[in-house]
Amino acid sequence: MHIAALIIGDELLSGKRRDKHMEFLIQALSQRGLELSSARFVGDDANLLTENLRQTLASGAVVFSFGGIGATPDDRTRQCFARASGVDLALHSEAVAILEERFGESTYPHRIRMAELPVGSSLIPNPVNRIPGFSMQHHHCVPGFPNMAWPMVEWVLDTHYTHLFGKVPVIERLVMVSGTPESDLVPIMEAVMERFPGIRLSSLPSTQAGCREVEMGVKGPADDAMEATQMLLAALDAQGVRWQEQPQVSSAVKS
Repeated sequence: MHIAALIIGDELLSGKRRDKHMEFLIQALSQRGLELSSARFVGDDANLLTENLRQTLASGAVVFSFGGIGATPDDRTRQCFARASGVDLALHSEAVAILEERFGESTYPHRIRMAELPVGSSLIPNPVNRIPGFSMQHHHCVPGFPNMAWPMVEWVLDTHYTHLFGKVPVIERLVMVSGTPESDLVPIMEAVMERFPGIRLSSLPSTQAGCREVEMGVKGPADDAMEATQMLLAALDAQGVRWQEQPQVSSAVKS
């Protein structure tokens, strides 16, 4: 199952704020033997957000949506999600009770909007200020504030998706190749990928102080990644290519 991020807010697209959610999500998934498949950044435009949600709902992916679930006019995730999924917004009784306990009479008339959720939603507990996020159709909508959003995402993963957690350690071996064009490495990469179809092979060219370099990555289950790296290094040696292995990147996996 693919896992995706939907990160919402005009302030991110204008450069007023820098996103921190994607880096966190990559790390949280990696610690559980999972990977982020895609990410979207969307502004606060309701039509555009609704269309993006229609697309992610149709994809069948697990989606973590960050931002836009507050009570101000520019918080539109709840409304757009309801439109995209073809359901109504309605007061969620459990969310109403949480807000009333938290804010008392000041829940009304504005804060109560945060309890208007797409019909069929379940709540995501918020350990910071108790105002919940919501889940529906493998979409999990949390606030834009990292101190709230991140523990809520971890709760979702550890509550609903332990069956997806990797059982085999995933590692990435990195090899820096110097003085060889990326195009000359294509036959070697193709041979490794044919031998190890479950491995992901990557190349990232750069130029440092006038020297051409290519960072090659071999990622996959630990045993296969080790064997594929050995094959890669042997092929580089056979062609007289200069290389240096970099520190290994590992994914800690829960059993």
